[in-house]
Amino acid sequence: MTASLSRGTGHRPRTGRAGRLAARVAVAASVCLTGTLTLGAAPATALTAAATAATAAGDPLARYHHQHLHWKSCRLGPDDTTDKDLEQAGARCADVTVPLDYTHPEGRTITVAISRIRATDSAHRIGALLLNSGGPGGQTIGDPPWVRKAMKGVGARYDVVGVDPRFVGRSTELDCHWPTGSMFRGAGTGRAGFDRMVAFSVDLARRCRTNAGDLLPYATTRNTARDMDVIRAALGDRRISYLGYSYGSYLGQVYATMFPDRTDRVVLDGVVDPGRYGPRLLRSAEQANRDALGDWAGWAAAHEATYGLGRTRSAVLATVNALQSAAAHTPLRVGGHRVDEHALPVIVFNGLSQDNPAAYGDLAQAVRDLRRAADGRAVSPSPWLAGTLDFLLTGHDSTYGSAQTSILCGDVAAPRDPETYWRDLRRAGTRDKLFAPVANDINPCAFWAPPRERPTTIRGDLPALLVNATGDPRTTYRGARTVHRNWPSSRLVTLSGADQHAVYGVFGSSCVDATVNAYLTTGHPPAHDITCPRPTS
Repeated sequence: MTASLSRGTGHRPRTGRAGRLAARVAVAASVCLTGTLTLGAAPATALTAAATAATAAGDPLARYHHQHLHWKSCRLGPDDTTDKDLEQAGARCADVTVPLDYTHPEGRTITVAISRIRATDSAHRIGALLLNSGGPGGQTIGDPPWVRKAMKGVGARYDVVGVDPRFVGRSTELDCHWPTGSMFRGAGTGRAGFDRMVAFSVDLARRCRTNAGDLLPYATTRNTARDMDVIRAALGDRRISYLGYSYGSYLGQVYATMFPDRTDRVVLDGVVDPGRYGPRLLRSAEQANRDALGDWAGWAAAHEATYGLGRTRSAVLATVNALQSAAAHTPLRVGGHRVDEHALPVIVFNGLSQDNPAAYGDLAQAVRDLRRAADGRAVSPSPWLAGTLDFLLTGHDSTYGSAQTSILCGDVAAPRDPETYWRDLRRAGTRDKLFAPVANDINPCAFWAPPRERPTTIRGDLPALLVNATGDPRTTYRGARTVHRNWPSSRLVTLSGADQHAVYGVFGSSCVDATVNAYLTTGHPPAHDITCPRPTS
């Protein structure tokens, strides 16, 4: 999905560390670690003689472009497995100083945290490959090890660089001190439920103004793209290559538009249609999620002996719909949480980004737990459900939701009148009791200050490699085809027959992986679009 409703790294492969993370809470970022806000000028040790000369020559960003990066161990503590994986892969970490406000680069600064696994084939080095795993708000600093593994032989020719974007993860923190990790909810039943969501959204927006109002105007994709170009310069590269998943595909489009002469090879996996990007982006994915839910229901029916949700697809879907009705009548008690009609559809949504038995089993266990709760039984939630409930119903991951919402609201203006959302919900009717109330619901962006910049008009063409599954329930295949049409020199690699969000290095398609690696090796997209079958095992 373009905007992930839950933290976690659900689009990473289910092997090793990445698998352990994917088995936790599905969909986009890791646990955030506090960044440090820097006031005033960058440290003198970050400046070089070249920076001084460039400043004199009129480059307002010279102090940032020519800063000296202090590479250090990525380890923050003995219990952080991200650190261990990075260290085992030979990665080093650094903090890049960037302006908070690019219109006043001499003013307040913040830091952007990066990790790097250096090229080992230095004689044939291609350059730096910057990564973004999506969100917005997703942490990427821990991704270089598994991406380097997916790249196989060509990985030795790249510096693989993970970046926690501004206000995310180890970078300078933006925290609105929310009681939740996500702004997304279902609208509920009737006007009373919708009015509760209006109040919920007003409160989240107020908390952001109160606790992070000085940072909100600068939480935008365009500023993240500007940070990327500072990173490029600080690394000493004239151009960078880029691999972006989900929302990261939109960031890649924006960077390639703002800095057209500084991009080399660009891979966008899970492609966002920029015309549909914004605070209401989920509206374009309703049908894809209904289809994915139906496919999951067929799988659950085939495993009825394990999960007991129904012997047919329709019976499993009826079980899910009954849960939504039960939660609307009386919130379900699951562990220490109360799951109401606003939270339940988001739980189901979060279980539908990965098309594999482990992810399907996580959702099936969660639905089984919720059904037991609806029957009045005491329930200790399964690990996946427990993590999802903690994310949605506590403030443990406030930083994730705060950053995600700030970026979405800062990029594109949302309708400000609550009646607009109410009319859309009424038009949606009862055809879909789960996803339509989430996709059409109001959110805090209705109560946000207008964006400071206009949305980026994406460049007319780019010979990028686009990757998408036909059943992707987050970034729909239709969106990928739209971007492909707008970029005639791009090539589209299609994974057919899978409800999968993020494919390269994740799903286990040798066809997709080999195509991407060939492009990263040669810099030339394939002569024609490629369709890859779903792997048989």
